[in-house]
Amino acid sequence: THRQKMKGNQIIVLTHQEDKRIVQTEEKIAVMPELVAYVDGGCLGNPGPSGIGVVISGCVDGPVRIAKWIGHQDYNVAEYAALMEALQYALSLKAQTLHVYSDSEVVVRQMTGQYICRSPRLYSLHWTCRKLARALKFSISHVPRENNAEANGLAQSALRRRNR
Repeated sequence: THRQKMKGNQIIVLTHQEDKRIVQTEEKIAVMPELVAYVDGGCLGNPGPSGIGVVISGCVDGPVRIAKWIGHQDYNVAEYAALMEALQYALSLKAQTLHVYSDSEVVVRQMTGQYICRSPRLYSLHWTCRKLARALKFSISHVPRENNAEANGLAQSALRRRNR
């Protein structure tokens, strides 16, 4: 089968036809007010088949892991898509605080205002992430790639499964 089981309260099903997220919970997810997310986007080629990986901790039931195919994109789009996924998930849980770790210096520096986003290709993603972040006490930090291995592995598994 094409099912990939993951720890925590979430299973991501990746098939050749479509991606489906199945959330399995026995009771309502209890969320602590502060969530921490590690996010990563990956591509086979640049641009190329792409996937995102997100690991969110702070939920009482344990970490949530998301692996999702996002089509044919470039690295920066994939990195922003991973950030957006984390932001949307945090907001869906009514979290108050989200701290994100990303190995993308471009995304981190644009989100913190160190760089201005001038790319027409990234502008709408950047704007949407900024808008979502305003609903939270939000912060983002750069982390070396080796410290983002789990999110990277999820992104790689999503793009490789879909690219078969």
